[in-house]
Amino acid sequence: MSEGYEGYGGAAPDRTGQAEAFDAIGARYDDAFPHKEGQLAAGEWLAKTLAPGSRVLDVGCGTGTPTARQLVDAGHTVVGVDLSRTMLDLARQRVPEAEFHQRDVAALRAEGPDGLGTFDGIACFFTLLMLPRAELPYALATLRSLLRPGGLLALSMVEADLDDTAIPFLGQTIRVSGHPRAALREVVREAGLEITGEDVYAYDPAEPGARPEHQLFLNCRA
Repeated sequence: MSEGYEGYGGAAPDRTGQAEAFDAIGARYDDAFPHKEGQLAAGEWLAKTLAPGSRVLDVGCGTGTPTARQLVDAGHTVVGVDLSRTMLDLARQRVPEAEFHQRDVAALRAEGPDGLGTFDGIACFFTLLMLPRAELPYALATLRSLLRPGGLLALSMVEADLDDTAIPFLGQTIRVSGHPRAALREVVREAGLEITGEDVYAYDPAEPGARPEHQLFLNCRA
């Protein structure tokens, strides 16, 4: 996990605090966000649009549910990555058919000692929220580099005007960024991805005090 994005200073950014927060949150994340209609719909699009038996990467896989589970049940070969050891332990229990690794998005590579290979599809649901805005182009370029020609990316973000802002979350403090809709579309296209579909969901988390949000889902093709 030592290498960072190409052109972004070499070393992977230190996200120890983010990983520790999600280690502490564990399975409570699913309790706080029980309704995942948008994520399920985007996962279904990815699962059904890909050829049967495709190889799919789940970036920020969390507990493995619903996305890794959904993709495995559809007959795809799934590799999941996450920063949190606790989340990965839960994912391995819930989706034993998949393969899971502890990785930062900045350290993802197709080749090399820690390379994961290339993929027909990638699911990246809410993971890039945890990055400063300046990292988003590099993160998207990294995901693009892992896709085979014509590969699909199912991406979701929360629409908000935030940049690396500390917020309370399930008893922990995490840092998040949000993007206005037009700005998100622009940076996705600049990364070499075609946007083929878009959905917006209004979401009210079950966690007391959590603010309602607008979740943006983009269907993309390399």
